[in-house]
Amino acid sequence: MTHQTNSQTVLITGGATGIGYAVAEAFLAKGANVVLNGRTGSKLQDAAKQLGHPDRVATVAGDITQAPTADKLVDTAVDRFGGVDVLINNAGIFSMKPFTDYAVDEVDGFLGYVRGTFVLSQAAVRQFRKQGSGGSIVNISTILALNGIAGITSSAPIAAKGGITALTKNLSAELAEDNIRINAVAPGVVPTPLYGDLTDEQLNALHDLQPLGRYGTPKDIADAVLYLANAQWVTGVILPVDGGVDAGGDGTTRRKTPELETAAA
Repeated sequence: MTHQTNSQTVLITGGATGIGYAVAEAFLAKGANVVLNGRTGSKLQDAAKQLGHPDRVATVAGDITQAPTADKLVDTAVDRFGGVDVLINNAGIFSMKPFTDYAVDEVDGFLGYVRGTFVLSQAAVRQFRKQGSGGSIVNISTILALNGIAGITSSAPIAAKGGITALTKNLSAELAEDNIRINAVAPGVVPTPLYGDLTDEQLNALHDLQPLGRYGTPKDIADAVLYLANAQWVTGVILPVDGGVDAGGDGTTRRKTPELETAAA
């Protein structure tokens, strides 16, 4: 069994803003210790200061697509808080452009986050096994890895999230005997700094795809992450948190969206 929520130590990548920051807030509110990762040290320090609880927050700046960052995250958690209970693989990047416009170097950049998720999960699993009490990994995927939308031209980031989704399913089976649970949240549209390059027109077109009539919020995703991290009889689940997009709504997710296609052109 993993530790109870009020004594957990949680690793969160991409933790300085958006969904990662909201996840950190949620765990801290439950009494957990948090180790935040992000690429920019100054942003991480600002996030840690805003979160408060300096006795329960540590930061590790570095590119999670590079293996040394993974080891440093786990080492920091062990040195500062005595172990690791939960890993949240949240870091990622996003863009929209037609499929044939993606350069090879861009594709490699997106796929680097599959490697980063893989390597950090390896480091966490080694620590879980050393502790002998199981553990929990929650990956942040996307609903677009489960349900393609013709007008959302983002094949490179979705390919990366698709790899992470497949990894979730496979690891959940492989690691179950160690009481290590692997799940994923598949968000719909949640405007965060990740969407910073999209125009208002593109965001409005994305909004029209939401059957529940609004965008998601980082808190919506954090609530789902908190549940999966602590649901002791749940593993291998890809949980859509998408305002009903995966259910199909009025069918807009099954047809081309002229407004979005125009905006993305």
